Amino acid sequence: MIFRGGKEQADKIIPISQYDTVDPEVLWQWMSDAEKKTGTRLLAIPHNGNLSMGLMFDDVTLTTKKPIDRDYAERRMRWEPLYETTQMKGDGETHPALSPNDEFANFERWDKSSFGTEVHTPAMLPREYTREAFRRGLKYEQQLGANPFKFGIVGSTDSHTSLSTTQEDNFFGKVVPLEPSANPVRFDEVITGRLTQGTASKQYAWETSASGLAAVWANENTREALWDAMARKEVYATTGTRLLVRVFGGYDFTAKDLERSDFAEQGYKRGVPMGGDLKAAPAGKVPSFLVRAVRDADGANLDRIQVIKGWLDASGNTHEKVYDVAWSGNRKPGKDGKLAPVGNTVNVKDATYTNAIGAPYLHAHWKDPSFDPKQRAFYYVRVIEIPTPRWTTYDARFFGTKPPAAAPTAIQDRAYTSPIWYSPS
Repeated sequence: MIFRGGKEQADKIIPISQYDTVDPEVLWQWMSDAEKKTGTRLLAIPHNGNLSMGLMFDDVTLTTKKPIDRDYAERRMRWEPLYETTQMKGDGETHPALSPNDEFANFERWDKSSFGTEVHTPAMLPREYTREAFRRGLKYEQQLGANPFKFGIVGSTDSHTSLSTTQEDNFFGKVVPLEPSANPVRFDEVITGRLTQGTASKQYAWETSASGLAAVWANENTREALWDAMARKEVYATTGTRLLVRVFGGYDFTAKDLERSDFAEQGYKRGVPMGGDLKAAPAGKVPSFLVRAVRDADGANLDRIQVIKGWLDASGNTHEKVYDVAWSGNRKPGKDGKLAPVGNTVNVKDATYTNAIGAPYLHAHWKDPSFDPKQRAFYYVRVIEIPTPRWTTYDARFFGTKPPAAAPTAIQDRAYTSPIWYSPS
């Protein structure tokens, strides 16, 4: 919960324990009552829903099981404008079963288990992942006139240690017993699936991610400015790295705008930032996007910048496509349109890597090559770093331990921006 106001206003807020249920609609009512009573403003950020058993982006309300309607959609986005798409218990951008043509979809995946006795099933996946929610949201907007899944995205840790240790070489685990040590529990502790039969449904401590962070483009470093930026969805998520990404969309940008000293000023003046909306395109105009990405100052070079587009066709079906729009080195897309991997400098034994590959800075001016002004669409940016050692590899080197054979030795950290949505009206 994010609260904008001082202690005087906070003291007036009604304890939520006085409300009857944990239904999100009850939470929204509590937030509405609190705003009226205190004169302040609130918003809520839901947890990553990758283990929600299909409940996070369901087609019905939680307790009444009524189909989502316009009122529900509008209230959900009023009170929950942001969503935690990546965190310690796995990444929630997309899934290989949902995005089979996306070679980066299988990233820090948690989809085998739950926290209770019910078994997690593939049928739940479409109602648990961010990109699929964006796609389904387009259909809802067409049908209802409102989109219940038009949220900005952030990352968070979900750690219970009070530490923001999200880098792979400085990961302190979810809870104190899982802090760095040679104790086998650091790898072997069962995190989920405790109550289900067999090992196939369990997730272990070694599968936790050193993630994530919420990045905010605010006018100034004040509580009020940060809150306002989150409310307008001008935010992005990272999987633990501190790389910088900025995106603007509009109808009159050119490649020369990437070099401007007043890049951001022109972006706001002539377009919209991440989290914004593009309305009906002027005749003959196509949306174009300006993207800048800079590596973490103390981290890894960049592999590539991608634009992920989703759209709704005239038959009511949704689609997606991943475009590589900037990349490091002299690689060229193959006949299938895919780029070759950037390479890998990770030395597993020594838990080191070098920035001999990749680029410290990438930028792109990209126009949608298949734009249809009659189709609803969204566009968000994914920036991917070169491979670096995963935290399990750092642990093995430092403590002389041996991680499970299934543990990845390297990782390609990344950032996801909030979308820019296009509406034909």
